[in-house]
Amino acid sequence: MSKQDKIIVGISIGDLNGIGSEIILKTFDDVRMLEFCTPVIFASVKLMSFYKKHFGMNINFHGIDNLDKIIPKKINVLNVWKEQVDINFGKEDFKAGEYAIKSLTNAVNALKTHQIDILVTAPINKSCIQSETFRFPGHTDYLNQELEGDSLMLMISETLRVGLLTDHVAVKDVSAAITRELIEKKINTIHKSLIQDFGTEKPRIAVLGINPHTGDNGVIGNEDDTVLRPTLDNLRNNGKTIFGPYAADSFFGSGNYKNFDVIIASYHDQGLIPFKTLAFGSGVNYTAGLDKVRTSPDHGTAFDIAGKNTADFSSFRAAIFNGIEIFKKRKEYKKISQNPMKITKKRGYVKKN
Repeated sequence: MSKQDKIIVGISIGDLNGIGSEIILKTFDDVRMLEFCTPVIFASVKLMSFYKKHFGMNINFHGIDNLDKIIPKKINVLNVWKEQVDINFGKEDFKAGEYAIKSLTNAVNALKTHQIDILVTAPINKSCIQSETFRFPGHTDYLNQELEGDSLMLMISETLRVGLLTDHVAVKDVSAAITRELIEKKINTIHKSLIQDFGTEKPRIAVLGINPHTGDNGVIGNEDDTVLRPTLDNLRNNGKTIFGPYAADSFFGSGNYKNFDVIIASYHDQGLIPFKTLAFGSGVNYTAGLDKVRTSPDHGTAFDIAGKNTADFSSFRAAIFNGIEIFKKRKEYKKISQNPMKITKKRGYVKKN
């Protein structure tokens, strides 16, 4: 953490024509947020002033050209660029995507060099960000390249956590992508994350099947029997508390998800449709498995309502609070892991002779 003793939250602006600016401004329109963290928006003062005027908000920014100039209890804006940018709310524009990536790459560099403590990303348009220098389907894949560890998309809310074996993979490629090695890597990643990031001592993990009805004994595909079940058995034999595979169609409707610390879905829509049905607007996308903390809201750019001052900022605010809490949990876990006896003595649990 920084010398200012407040968690510094770096914020990438997202697609300039989407709702990112609105949900950021609405979040920090509540001055109480500055008691929890020191925000740094990676964009430009000119751009943020335009948004402020457009949305009719009375917010003051502290413009900086260097991250050494961050001031607590201020909404810091790092000038990643200084030129004026044309904003066309709701429009797909590669130029807007280019600035979104400028914001993101500068924020990630600051995260890697410990100039910010956590990263919260506003939504990007996956089509508009593609270029000769940036060819990733989303934040998660880029962060997996730039940071240490193995990334895993983990959707979290107060009552539900859903992880994915495969995320931005075409449905036709899902079954081939799910190998024994992938399953083991993803489950080991999420198991570690639950312990160090959420304080869960013995995680209970449920896994959903690959095929409908988990294949019905090979009638609807054999991947569940030949790949998934043997791998889960091996992980159980190594001490992990894993259940499944479960048929996905009835798992959430029956309320069975409430019995577990996390549910692992085989592919994107299998996990995210029920998650967003149950928790949309309050959920958070957390990139587990990396050496740094990154969160984002559970929604996209929402071009249909961009610029209309109607966007709900609850998920973005939750992303900030969850990022802060995970950062603290991870710091506490690291401290305990490095010197468990010292912590135990301090708490008075050492047996006296």
